[in-house]
Amino acid sequence: MGNRIDIAQLEPKAFEAMLSLENYLTNSKLAKTHSHLIKIRASQINSCAFCINMHSIEALKDGETAQRIFLLNAWKETELFTDEEKVILAITEEITLISQKGLTDETYKNAEVFFDGNQIAQIIMSVVTINAWNRFVVSTKKTVK
Repeated sequence: MGNRIDIAQLEPKAFEAMLSLENYLTNSKLAKTHSHLIKIRASQINSCAFCINMHSIEALKDGETAQRIFLLNAWKETELFTDEEKVILAITEEITLISQKGLTDETYKNAEVFFDGNQIAQIIMSVVTINAWNRFVVSTKKTVK
């Protein structure tokens, strides 16, 4: 089955609200590299092919390497990611898989080493936002063309 409903067309105000949040995050102090890692990793966990494709292309355009994208789902097994990036990826996984244990105190404390409260809030909101987008896309079966 191909695409289902078009939420942007049927519920434009809701879609615009999501875009507004996305635009806020795009203009926040969250580094593009960090944003790309969050979006791709959460999309991998959520099996959202459309978002994995879109955000990988964007990341490559912004200078991310193909090797790091290829190894992102095995980030714990490589030295290609900085300690700061590893904290962001841990936050991404723990929030995306929230029913397992949620954002742990250990990961949160590790985040405080690298980020201030506003930055942590932006990271969390970025993870929440991509998870919402993944759920929109997977639920409506938006396909990669």
